[in-house]
Amino acid sequence: MNIAVVGTGYVGLVTGTCLAETGNHVICVDINESKVKKMQAGVIPIFEPHLDLLFERNIKQGRLTFTTNLAEAVENAKVIFLALPTPPGEDGSADLSYILGVADDLGKIIKEYKVIIDKSTVPVGTAEKVKTAVAKNTSIEFDVVSNPEFLREGFAVDDFMKPDRVVIGTQSERARKVMDELYKPFVRQGNPVIYMDERSAELTKYAANSFLATKITFMNEIANLCEKLGADVDAVRIGIGSDERIGKRFLFPGIGYGGSCFPKDVQALAKSASEVGYEFKILDSVMDINEKQKTIIVPKIKEHYKGELKGKKIALWGLAFKPDTDDIREAPALYIIEELLKLGVSISAYDPEAMDNVKNLIGDKITYAADEYDALKGADALLIATEWSLFRTPDFDKVSELLKSKTIFDGRNLYGIDQMKELGYFYSSIGRETVK
Repeated sequence: MNIAVVGTGYVGLVTGTCLAETGNHVICVDINESKVKKMQAGVIPIFEPHLDLLFERNIKQGRLTFTTNLAEAVENAKVIFLALPTPPGEDGSADLSYILGVADDLGKIIKEYKVIIDKSTVPVGTAEKVKTAVAKNTSIEFDVVSNPEFLREGFAVDDFMKPDRVVIGTQSERARKVMDELYKPFVRQGNPVIYMDERSAELTKYAANSFLATKITFMNEIANLCEKLGADVDAVRIGIGSDERIGKRFLFPGIGYGGSCFPKDVQALAKSASEVGYEFKILDSVMDINEKQKTIIVPKIKEHYKGELKGKKIALWGLAFKPDTDDIREAPALYIIEELLKLGVSISAYDPEAMDNVKNLIGDKITYAADEYDALKGADALLIATEWSLFRTPDFDKVSELLKSKTIFDGRNLYGIDQMKELGYFYSSIGRETVK
């Protein structure tokens, strides 16, 4: 099948590359000429495990190409994916200007039936707006389908190639046949393709992400309560996670969620609810709690040093919002850095993938280490903000040697309490006993 993917951000590039991997001919469109030239030369603009192999292979075999010319991309395409940004406005609403702008252009370009697919996360009613925008410039028949993505950064290739479900919003039988053909290679093991109306599909994405964000936030509240009551959040997590109605996933406490999806989607769903006069109190609480959770470790640091932080140096392990990505959008580490700099702390940071992105954002306000141990040199304490695998089993003899004192503030609960006692560390984590 000939496919056009408009937008080569995280969702668009993963979508286009994975569709090419199953034999489709995919043209990805982006208005950024420099970015397109790099991709044409085989340079992948994002870090995502395993994506580079598919990217290189499909470019080499001619199934994946790139252009800045929208008309060229859609001319022979049977389906057109819209994978464009929907950034939140100041009021929390999703900005649809990129999507509707392209939809307006498509109406002037298409010359035969096309299936236009909203892949971006969009508010309820967007498919109708896209249809209106296209239709005002053409009399050619077309369908607009809602097909939200459920890609986890760090696992996006597996999520696309082996989806646990595919949600498709359409009431058109003609479009449904095209979507069946498109997704058949990805659901051969029988995982469901769930059809529904467009509005329900749009809401499904927001509801899923908001529910997961709520689950994370609830567990963080339990962790904070554990500290007050002298309970151990790890024991509580295991105890409730063994209940199959609750499940084990998304129960690990920490310093809040970040990234490109959860913060934006929770905010957008709450805004959509308010626009129809519904007060979504749970989501209001989730947003408020998560904002505070991002920096909840800073008061722990202040307490340990009795407020005397000026001139202290802290080694920071982890900058990305989660491991296996270079994405720093809404990363708790950024909020922690901001608070510590205000207190006169100097920071030496290391992250396997995200340092360039942070440097582009905040410059030389902090120093960037060559590796995790380089960050520790002369530091008063270690602070862990992202649970990269290489941080889980460090050489503690080396850590002790490089730090001025055996002091760790762990925002991701990587180490065992008994282990830290045995090694003689001051160890402060989330929802557990502080080792002194």
